[in-house]
Amino acid sequence: MRTTATAEGLLVCRSCAQLHRPCGPEGENACARCGEILYWRKPESLARSWVFLVLAALLYIPSNTLPVIETNTIISSTSNTILGGVRSLWEDGDYLIAVVIFIASIVIPGVKLAGMAFLLSTVQSRWTWRPRTRARLFRLVEIIGRWSMTDIYVGAALVALVQFNAIAQVSAGPAALPFAAVVIFTMMSAISFDPRLIWDPVDACHE
Repeated sequence: MRTTATAEGLLVCRSCAQLHRPCGPEGENACARCGEILYWRKPESLARSWVFLVLAALLYIPSNTLPVIETNTIISSTSNTILGGVRSLWEDGDYLIAVVIFIASIVIPGVKLAGMAFLLSTVQSRWTWRPRTRARLFRLVEIIGRWSMTDIYVGAALVALVQFNAIAQVSAGPAALPFAAVVIFTMMSAISFDPRLIWDPVDACHE
């Protein structure tokens, strides 16, 4: 028979996973191992996670529609959006770099936004549908989030390769800041989310 720490009256430390038997009101128990304040659930988890997710979704639009790289030479000036840069790299035969940037810049942020929106909606609606599947989805969102900054490193390498000062100058465009903010806000949304909330409606059904 499945059981949870909450059902057994135990608090779990989110930092080191140590189990504790509470000895005082919520918010007054500290982890014996790392000193982290213990809560049955993260305070205001859904509200904070939604705020960060909405901010990320709003900034996802300018991050993909504004120029992300601007190139200035003696004879011309050009600017490219993320998708335009991917298209240019593909046409120039740089297929691997084009695929990496497309996945890291467009696919991964979009998947994180959709995944977090789904999780938050189902938790807020107190769904009991496939809690294990949704818990795995959350872990997947956390894992792929680590690759969200891959294209920034690739872009930095490209800038270093073509930066010839007097001949050509490559700089970040106005989309760079919104894109970095999207990455940060989606990470904050995932960090603020308490996956234990997925199991609460299931536990309530078994009481």
